Amino acid sequence: MTRIPDLLRRGPSTSFEFFPPRTPEAETVLEETLVALAPLAPTFVSVTYGAGGTTRERTHDLVVRINALPGMTAMAHLTCVGHTRAELEAIVTRYRDEGITNILALGGDPPADADVAPGELEHAIELVRLIRQVGDVAIGVAAFPEPHPRSPDLATDRRFTAEKLAEADFAITQFFFEAHHYFDLVAALADLGVDRPVVPGIMPVQSLAAIKRMTAMQGSEFPTWLEAKLHAVGDDPEAVRRVGIEEATRLCRELLDGGAPGLHFYTLNRSPATREIATNLGLATV
Repeated sequence: MTRIPDLLRRGPSTSFEFFPPRTPEAETVLEETLVALAPLAPTFVSVTYGAGGTTRERTHDLVVRINALPGMTAMAHLTCVGHTRAELEAIVTRYRDEGITNILALGGDPPADADVAPGELEHAIELVRLIRQVGDVAIGVAAFPEPHPRSPDLATDRRFTAEKLAEADFAITQFFFEAHHYFDLVAALADLGVDRPVVPGIMPVQSLAAIKRMTAMQGSEFPTWLEAKLHAVGDDPEAVRRVGIEEATRLCRELLDGGAPGLHFYTLNRSPATREIATNLGLATV
């Protein structure tokens, strides 16, 4: 039984996030991405879950399939939104019975374009407790280097994160662009008595418009200095991409040098940016 907390204790990890493809073409892209990233020997990979169960079966099937690949450990995302307690217990039991021993427990937000009921559980910590009751499964949670958009202030967000992580095994952060946000989070958690591993999430800039949209969705700020660098080459998509790779590489080096337990890449189901950053860091020759 491979548990992510055990893998994190072996040294700096490299992990990737994927989402379930919706079309045959998208499935082909993901298959190519899995092949391209395999030489990086990821410590684990995770698969997202549509709030309200909108990707329930596709997430399940992809997690089980990846977990069966040689050398792969897959973690399933799971959200509270739109589910009864009984439904969540059934989902976790099914994963456990099929050999999936790692779950990322999330509160989740209802999809904007669907009529989804709130669900019986409101917060991720409730889902952590439910998973603990079902069986021996390693549990990850989300952490926000910058406050969660629904938190009233930074101190409250840190306290809620500490309470959640005290009952989970590890955390993965939302993406960010300045290392001090991550180190401030880890220091605050330590001050609150929590020392579980917190893996930083990395999202290299590939498009200024797209990254600003995603940053706004998660409620964090896009640094003015980075926006200025990207605007300076804004008419050249390849130049924007190069700046994004350079800055993500710099951030990763700073995080690893500062003691981060690994790097979790938000791949958007594509491999080139992650492969280039890994090459820059000397993590693999790809």
